[in-house]
Amino acid sequence: MAVRVPVELVEAVVEADASDAAARYSDLALRGPRFGVVAQAPGELSRWQVVVAVTDGAPQMARDNLNSLLWFRAKDETEDREERRSLLAAVARLEREPVDEVAAAGTRYRIVRAEEYTVTGPFGMEPPRPTDPEPLVPSWAMSEREPRVDDGVVLDPDAPVTPTQAAERLAMLDLHYTGDRFPAPVREESRRALDTHPDVLLLPATFTLVERTDSGWRPISGPHATAHAARRSLDFALTWTWPRKQGVLPADASAPLGFSAVAVDGDRDASTPELAPYVEAARELRGGRLVNRLEFQGALYEIGRTRRLLRWGPDGPEGPRPSDVDEYEPTRMHPPLSEDGVILPED
Repeated sequence: MAVRVPVELVEAVVEADASDAAARYSDLALRGPRFGVVAQAPGELSRWQVVVAVTDGAPQMARDNLNSLLWFRAKDETEDREERRSLLAAVARLEREPVDEVAAAGTRYRIVRAEEYTVTGPFGMEPPRPTDPEPLVPSWAMSEREPRVDDGVVLDPDAPVTPTQAAERLAMLDLHYTGDRFPAPVREESRRALDTHPDVLLLPATFTLVERTDSGWRPISGPHATAHAARRSLDFALTWTWPRKQGVLPADASAPLGFSAVAVDGDRDASTPELAPYVEAARELRGGRLVNRLEFQGALYEIGRTRRLLRWGPDGPEGPRPSDVDEYEPTRMHPPLSEDGVILPED
């Protein structure tokens, strides 16, 4: 029989877990800015919904994702010619200009900026917490679709927060770049943001596979919505990517390790001595519940709990700063569409 745990008890446990983590991991490690897209529907005064996860490494990457979002919406999600014209006008502008805000079909879209960081302590980088979401039955199947980062997240400065969330937001209010390793314009814009966007919101925690180095932690995977999704990225590296990079398996083999389910989950040994270390490491990762640290071939890999802070001003979330760097210019990403949603020949 299923037992329903009272919401108040769950919240109390999560709050106690967060308080314990704050005591154990109190040093800040800043990675840098991340970018995404939020949308404000007509009639909303302060609420914005994340429509492109705030995980991109540069503003133009987020603009390109918005370009695609609007183009496919015009192609597949409307039968109204006026609405399609509005969407395609926004697409055309995104193809020409590095704009950080556009309006289309009555909705306001904005490229937003967040700082990605983690906390560390005597034990290293903060790992996933016991109360972070975990699957009841972990799946290692390559076909399994993992949860999306920021899926359905609504940004609302007036939403209630827990005491530990309020304490973290208060502690991060004055976060800005200092030190000579940051160029002067970066430091100045960071300091100015304290005035133009004086409040902060915390996005949901993400989880990243990292390799510990002499100077810190080197990210191996992008951020994931759950710790298990980050573990699966390590499993994929062990059973697919790394053996092929080292020439242990042919690049065109059709399955991880050539026989993943048998070699890793079954009783048969790996077919070659060179493959055996990868199989054993994958077995160790899969065999224990909630494995967040794994040593392999002299390297230490960890699942780190990463966080993102978004600054907020009178007009909502902060956009890119002038010093945020793009590596390429806007460009056409999709073929032209007619007002009837028909793909037209390329110019």
